[in-house]
Amino acid sequence: MQTKLTKAERKLNRFHNHEIPENEVLVARELTKTYFQGDYHIKAVDNVFLRVRRGEFVSIVGTSGSGKSTLLHMLAGLDTPTSGQVFLDGYDIHSMDDDQFSDFRAKKIGFIFQSFHLLPVLTAKENILMPQKISGDTRYPSYFDTLTRMLKIDDRLHHLPSELSGGQRQRVAAARALINKPDILFADEPTGNLDRDSAGELIDLLLATRAELGQTLVMVTHDPAVAARADRIYHMENGVLREQKPE
Repeated sequence: MQTKLTKAERKLNRFHNHEIPENEVLVARELTKTYFQGDYHIKAVDNVFLRVRRGEFVSIVGTSGSGKSTLLHMLAGLDTPTSGQVFLDGYDIHSMDDDQFSDFRAKKIGFIFQSFHLLPVLTAKENILMPQKISGDTRYPSYFDTLTRMLKIDDRLHHLPSELSGGQRQRVAAARALINKPDILFADEPTGNLDRDSAGELIDLLLATRAELGQTLVMVTHDPAVAARADRIYHMENGVLREQKPE
């Protein structure tokens, strides 16, 4: 018996490419980002092809200015490519309008920023629950308690960001990204502002939630020790992405 689609799902269905294999949660084709400055142009991301399997941990490394963060933002739908396509769970995200993608992102995508991006006037709890408040998504009412215990911030929930350490703020940011149990989690230098011990703890926690939920993790990092824990490593240089082959 076929499951009846909701009105929102029927609207999104026209963006679905049924030729994308079900086990490939993220597919990028000919993805390019060009910045124009007068008569000059700079290709920050140059014709990237990428396939990420469901449940996989992929790290992207490269020097500052190599284009890796620009690529990650386009893969997550936070920036628009000059050309090319991104399919998340088979859906062409850059063909959706803002409202359609906002609904899609709330259920499918989590993003952890290096600089936390917490709202300073809200408590840790209020920051974590903000995605649910915006989207109206209340599918997992008990997950908040589980998640905050797992991330070891359940005793800091009523504190403002200014009252938390850097490691605690990053864990709050991680909880906010994970609260709707997204299929795929993007992380842009999540350990960049942390000391080595805090960085190691955060990666351990992200890998634990990934194992529990079967999530896909795509992470930009400058830390070789973090990158080495991934299933696959990609190196980016001058906007070109290449897979790093095992030695």
